[in-house]
Amino acid sequence: MPRTPLRRRITAALVAATTLAALSACNATGDDTSITTISAGTVASIDDTHADPDDGEYDAADATTISLADGASTASGSSSDAVTVEGDTVTITAPGTYVLSGELSDGQVVVDSSAEGKVLIVLDGVDLTSSTTSPLVITAADEAVVILADGSTNTLADSAAAAADDEEDDAPTATLFSMADLTIAGSGQLTVTGASNDGIASKDGLVILGGTLGVTAVDDGIRGKDYLVVEDGTITVDAGGDGLKADNESTATSSGNAKALGWFQLDDGSVAIDAGDDGIDAVGALNVADGSLTVASSVEGLEAAQITLVGGDVDVTASEDGLNATAGDGGEEAQDGVLLTISGGDVLVTSGMDGLDSNGDATITGGSTVIDSGARGGGDGSIDVNGVLTISGGSFAATGGLSSAPSTDSTQAWVAVELGTTVSAGQEIALVAGGTTLATQTATRDTTALVLSVAGLTNGTTYDVQVDGVSTTTVTAGEFAGGRGGMGGTGGGPQGGGAPPQ
Repeated sequence: MPRTPLRRRITAALVAATTLAALSACNATGDDTSITTISAGTVASIDDTHADPDDGEYDAADATTISLADGASTASGSSSDAVTVEGDTVTITAPGTYVLSGELSDGQVVVDSSAEGKVLIVLDGVDLTSSTTSPLVITAADEAVVILADGSTNTLADSAAAAADDEEDDAPTATLFSMADLTIAGSGQLTVTGASNDGIASKDGLVILGGTLGVTAVDDGIRGKDYLVVEDGTITVDAGGDGLKADNESTATSSGNAKALGWFQLDDGSVAIDAGDDGIDAVGALNVADGSLTVASSVEGLEAAQITLVGGDVDVTASEDGLNATAGDGGEEAQDGVLLTISGGDVLVTSGMDGLDSNGDATITGGSTVIDSGARGGGDGSIDVNGVLTISGGSFAATGGLSSAPSTDSTQAWVAVELGTTVSAGQEIALVAGGTTLATQTATRDTTALVLSVAGLTNGTTYDVQVDGVSTTTVTAGEFAGGRGGMGGTGGGPQGGGAPPQ
């Protein structure tokens, strides 16, 4: 994925390197499954899921071979007695490794295994379509692993007629649907077309270890109800609803403790999303540890109660809010447990409304963050934080309307200024002191305000704000300042990080 163009990043002469402290995950393992709670500001690991790093490995010599063909599917090998064929429905009833190849123009493969042990489904050149239901369904399994064989190209598709009446029951609601924990691994290709509902969905956890996945769905693209973790791979999603989703609002009990579910994490790989609703929607935590994440179109870009960006490249475009940390509907009061944290990586947000929106607190300790908001007041702005926004490191620039300013408790200096004029797309905003340009930001659309924080700024120091070399106003670091004809007052807000004074 291409890097963010330099003209859309912060250019700072005095940006210092920051050290990112190691973050630890808080987890607990139950008797029957791995259930985790992700604390705000931390990231998880694969150990917090059902998956193993070697789930993509298998012994072809011990595998059962299933050849798919209209009206003539066959099975051979060590576990062939666990495979039944009725017309164009192939059912697997026991753990083991099954290598599938061939085509069913209107059929289904079902995994219905009640015994303990993993069921490995290796797709090695499979073209599977169903006009009435989901073509690949795991109705029961201790754990299911779908492996994309090296060099293989595979296709799964359903039709609009396959839509389930009630997505809350056990009826399949996705082209690739699992009632059990599901892992997708391997290095092959898989194209999924969900014409009825979702593309890929698990009623439990879903982990993607690798492969090249292309998912098109009328509703959600990829959904892991308890959690959705991308360890690696190349994933492209075009969804009418949410691109990626983890939406279990309940908690589960493990070792006597209640554990939160509904979380997402990207550890590596490349994810590209076009969504009709949220780019990624997680009820609990949404973490990006590394890799590349692009949300090219969405209503809300990334939405969760806790959003933690630790590394990688994150590029989000949203018609409404870009990064939205929320526990649900709320007013102006800060919501307990809601936190947006940026501690590393390159983050670019282009939004029609709030760029960085937290119904609780927000903290920035590292990385490079650029917010480009189209908001012009009315409660929306480049930054909209109900609680406290603190900055202690990294580089941060936000253009658009002002509805929040950083806290005066921030250990890294910042400026928040109404520019006193409308800056047009392509014009350069510069912060100058004593003839030295400390930082510049190029507007990508019309803007009237700037929030900027980089190493080298000093609280209490007054800086000249220039647009294309022409001074428009001055600003004092650590205070909110209005431009000519703009808003006045000091920075901070009611809680040291709320709305600037009117």
